[in-house]
Formats: sequence, structure tokens, C-alpha cells
Amino acid sequence: MSLLAEERKKIILEELDTQGKVQVLALAEQLQVSSETIRRDLDTLVKTEKIKRVYGGAVKISYDDGEPPYQERQIINRDAKMAIGKQASLLIEDGNTIFLDTGTTILEFARFIEGKRGLTIVTNSLPTASLLKESLSQGLFRGKLIILGGEISPDQQSVSGYLCEEMLKNFHVDKAFLSVGGVSIHTGISDYDLNESVISKIATNQSKEVIVLADHSKIGVQSFSHIADLNMIDVIISDKKLPASWSAKLEQNEVTWIAT
Repeated sequence: MSLLAEERKKIILEELDTQGKVQVLALAEQLQVSSETIRRDLDTLVKTEKIKRVYGGAVKISYDDGEPPYQERQIINRDAKMAIGKQASLLIEDGNTIFLDTGTTILEFARFIEGKRGLTIVTNSLPTASLLKESLSQGLFRGKLIILGGEISPDQQSVSGYLCEEMLKNFHVDKAFLSVGGVSIHTGISDYDLNESVISKIATNQSKEVIVLADHSKIGVQSFSHIADLNMIDVIISDKKLPASWSAKLEQNEVTWIAT
């Protein structure tokens, strides 16, 4: 395959990161090739499971029927999630109060919480709470662990609902770590589960600093339920390098991008 074709596909993926969708005719004009050439490029990218074809173009892969159950998601892009989690753990300081949401990247992040004192950790994730309980018992860190109450979702291994929301509103935290379904340069962060996104939205409002953990598959994706605009986010940690077309918008909104 020619270098030219590889360059075209790179540009297509960058455009998807920025816009979330591409059109065949617009790409053909932009790259000065035929529409048929662009269609072949898109078909090749479909085979790599990076995009999905739609009428007249393509969109970035997302979960059409909602996210898979928690246990299935744990093995998806796990190396990337571990790297992101390790990087995120460097942002924790002694005495911090932090919120951790229900994402699988958050579970990997929790594995790296150690050596800190005076932490207060609030979470609505059952697996994360269980892991942190063991870490506390083993003396890997010192502090308090608070699990929010409410309705339990067996599939997502999370707690949500009215009771959970009201309980969270009573807390003010230094840092909220969110593992989201999508990060869009236009619409900010979003998730697939409505109940969990409401909890994440409250946590965003109750936190001094919002840190988003998102592997490459989440960048450029707009999922079902909106959580917050970019101006509510302080840091994005990803295994993907900052898309060049995002730089100005992130700088305008004072968002720091950390690549693992």
C-alpha cells in the first residue's frame, strides 16, 4: 500500500477525531482524489474496526446498543487503560479528597493508588470500592473510603439513582476522576448510561478539578448522555497524542492534555 494511501487514512482518522463524522465528497475534494478512492480508504478502515460506514461517509466506532457489561469492558484496551491509570495516579497528593466514577479505566487507576496519606475517596463503583478496601486493609495507602448508596446495576457494577445523587451532593472534592464514553472537541464529555452520566455530572460540579481518563477509542466520540462541556474539564489523560486540530480549542478552554 502506497504511502499516499496511508497518509490519506491518517487524515481521515484525524478528521473523525475532530468532527466525529466524515463525508466522502468533502474528503475527495479536500484530498484531491476521486470519491471511489475515498470509499476504498473507508472500506479499508472499516476492516481495521476503527470506523463505521454510514450513508455518504463514515463515523467513528461507538457502542450502538449501549456499552457492554462491565466485565466485558475490562479486557478492552486494557494495556492503554493501565498506562492511563498509572499516569493519573501521579496527580494524587496526600490529603486529597477525590471522586472515582464507574469506568473500567478507573479500576486500573485504583490499582496504582498507594503510598499516600490522608486520602478520602468517594466512589459509586462496586469493583473499585472492593479493590480499594483491600488496598486499605493491606496498608497500601491511608485514609477513608466512602461508597455511595443507591440502586445497584449488576451489568455495570455501579450504584446510581436518586439516593446516590443526593448523597454525592453533600460532598465537595478536590479532584474528580472520570472515565467517560466519549470526548468530543465540540460537545465535551459524554457517556452511554444515563444514570451514571448524571452522577458524573454532579461530581463535575462538586469538584475543584476534573480529570478525564480516556483511551484512544473514546477520542472524537459523542455518546448518548452529555456530562460536561470542555470548559468544565481541567485535564485529559489518554494513550493518544493530542490531535493537532484540537490544540487551539483546548488552550482556549484551559484544558491540559497528558499523553501516556
